[in-house]
Amino acid sequence: MNNTALEPSFRQSVDIMFNRAVALMELPPGMVEKIRVCNATYTVRFGVRLRGGIQTFTGYRAVHSEHMEPVKGGIRYAGNVNQDEVEALAALMTYKCALVQTPFGGSKGGLAIDPRDYNEEELERITRRFAYELIKRDLIHPSQNVPAPDMGTGAREMAWIADQYRRMNTTDINARACVTGKPLNAGGIAGRVEATGRGVQYALREFFRYKEDVAKAGLSGKLEGKRVVVQGLGNVGYHAAKFLAEEDGCRVTCIIERDGAISSETGLDVEAVRQHIVSTGGVKDFPGADYNADGAKGLEVECDILIPAALEGVINLTNAESVKAPLIIEAANGPITAGADEILRKRGAVIIPDMYANAGGVTVSYFEWVKNLSHIRFGRMERRQEEARHQLLVEELEKVQTQGGNNLVLSENFKKQYLHGAGELELVRSGLDDTMREAYQSMQAVWHERGDVNDLRTAAYLVSIQRVAASYSSMGL
Repeated sequence: MNNTALEPSFRQSVDIMFNRAVALMELPPGMVEKIRVCNATYTVRFGVRLRGGIQTFTGYRAVHSEHMEPVKGGIRYAGNVNQDEVEALAALMTYKCALVQTPFGGSKGGLAIDPRDYNEEELERITRRFAYELIKRDLIHPSQNVPAPDMGTGAREMAWIADQYRRMNTTDINARACVTGKPLNAGGIAGRVEATGRGVQYALREFFRYKEDVAKAGLSGKLEGKRVVVQGLGNVGYHAAKFLAEEDGCRVTCIIERDGAISSETGLDVEAVRQHIVSTGGVKDFPGADYNADGAKGLEVECDILIPAALEGVINLTNAESVKAPLIIEAANGPITAGADEILRKRGAVIIPDMYANAGGVTVSYFEWVKNLSHIRFGRMERRQEEARHQLLVEELEKVQTQGGNNLVLSENFKKQYLHGAGELELVRSGLDDTMREAYQSMQAVWHERGDVNDLRTAAYLVSIQRVAASYSSMGL
């Protein structure tokens, strides 16, 4: 029998994993259903005059849960966007926000276009019209629904949406908070572009702090030296691979892209590969690496850590048996189907689930939203005072005499680092690191303390669902 015929859809996979978790909980059936279902989905079809004619586009905005408001979730541009996918992504956003304790409900948006088919001017006209349709229904609003970038969109599109909202709400002082992921000069925050990839790095660092968890994956030692395979060198995959290689000493041995996979046992230069993709459109002909036109085979190579950072469902019933990685961290949303998840778990692989692994984006989006509402850059008021206090301490230490009668000498490098007050980027990274640590610890406690929980994904769902249920209960449901 063809395995693809047995494969659940992305939305079905989310429901299967949700049901697996709630079966271990003592929640009233009505509460379970209330949390599971998507509250509302708006479908819009609008026309834009392009290239001498009118083209009609279809877009979606799904609101999964309003246990907290505003609701939060990205807008993606892709030719295969559909209602089921958007609703599944909105559900994941609910659980993700609950897991990392950002005060949002879950939402998601999508526009069924391939952005590569349009130039910048055309994309701006399409984006502004899509935003107009959502804004006039309060589906983009600082206190009700706050989008962010997703696949196929970025800071540019968020700036257009923010400007469109401001034009339609000229007296709203918090207009910039209607969307996150904006450029710095349009109300964005330092560290947002790298945030999801940085979150993947922090998630792996936290995992490797626990020897017993590393042992469960059949690994040993620290993160340094581990062989890493990355699928998708877009924003998330690029930053995750770059930080792991440059800051943690990992060896990126394989990179998978649309046109195939390249590999090198000695390690690939992530920045050089990125520049090659920008200039040529793919990884083919990258010097000093082996090339395989069948990129999917890269998911099956021997490695220590596999990072699927592209599309959902790339590891499924057709290839799960061939995936050899002992540790998989889901940088993308839903890259492992429910069926593949079961196969991998039975084989002993440890999966760090998407709702945790890629939560860096929404965490830093939360910081940006707070910044926009407070109308002040993080660190602006306290940075120099912090530096002055440290300067006092350094000066007093340098007055201390050693046993030999000489003054204590502090190295210039130490003084430079110690006297540097935290600016916005340092504070954002600190807040993200703290968030990823606490979220992992909440999952890990459930994973280790409950005998009926054998994997991190189920643990993550249990933590998230319990928090959503508590919110609904406090509302009187």
